Amino acid sequence: MLINCVVYQDGNKLSDIPIEEISDYLKRPDCFVWVALKDADPAELEKMQEEFNLHELAVEDARNGHQRPKIEEYADSLFTVVKTAEMVDGELHIGEIDIFTGKNYVLSVRNRSNQGFLGVRARCEQEPEQLRKGSAFVLYALMDAVVDRYFPVVESLEAELETIEGKIFEKGLARLNIERLYDLKRQVVMLKHVVAPLMEAVGKLSGGRVPALCESTRDYFRDVGDHLYRINALTDAIRDTVATAIQVNLSMVTIEESEVNKRLAAWAAIFAVATAFFGLWGMNFKFMPELDWKYGYPASVLLVVGVCGYLYYRFKKSGWL
Repeated sequence: MLINCVVYQDGNKLSDIPIEEISDYLKRPDCFVWVALKDADPAELEKMQEEFNLHELAVEDARNGHQRPKIEEYADSLFTVVKTAEMVDGELHIGEIDIFTGKNYVLSVRNRSNQGFLGVRARCEQEPEQLRKGSAFVLYALMDAVVDRYFPVVESLEAELETIEGKIFEKGLARLNIERLYDLKRQVVMLKHVVAPLMEAVGKLSGGRVPALCESTRDYFRDVGDHLYRINALTDAIRDTVATAIQVNLSMVTIEESEVNKRLAAWAAIFAVATAFFGLWGMNFKFMPELDWKYGYPASVLLVVGVCGYLYYRFKKSGWL
């Protein structure tokens, strides 16, 4: 689906144009075209390939989707894959934006994401001196917008972790905490798979041999790289804390089980004493102590109760009961 198709001249918006006129404006050296698509179908991609003369391998990747974050160089053009991340009803949702960048064009194809970029276009149009840098600045603006949206996701994951940590020492919540921690760990790993490859790819645009297309915006991409390093470090910290929380929670489960075993062992010892006494007096012997004494039965019961009471007192004092 076409979102917009705009031509710019000398850093200023010239006009919205139909797709069929793209190739005409590409022939003008002082203009560049910025096209945005959402969930493009094969026919739309084929039309864009025809208008922009896109490399067939890049178009194939965009058509198939589910690509790893990367930046590939084709002659004088770049093909960039960036993953979008957003929290939807407490669940991390990963989308994708494929960006084709040439000397005088930018084509962005957004897939499986509700995050729009109209605000990015509006900000760029408010800075014509930056927009004069051409398509490379638009590529930076799009990538910077995507990366900045990772920070709220990280904050949401941190808030969830803090909530779970606050309940680790509450009894009866061990299983629920383990389930929530593993779900959080899964989401952190998903975000890690989004950030780490992109961090490596952006390094190609800010250090070493930078593509000629991005030479004038090298410092801007270095800023994106710095943001990615921060997010990557925060993600690693969350993952380590989750691992620690899981170990603490498992330890709490072990402690709770140990407490239960102690109680069972204490009561078993108490009843074992009573069983031993009554078992002994219940044996069918001819001569047994105190059989002919009229107070023998209550005395034996008091003895058993006294011994059991003493054991209960000692177990209670030692914290077993």
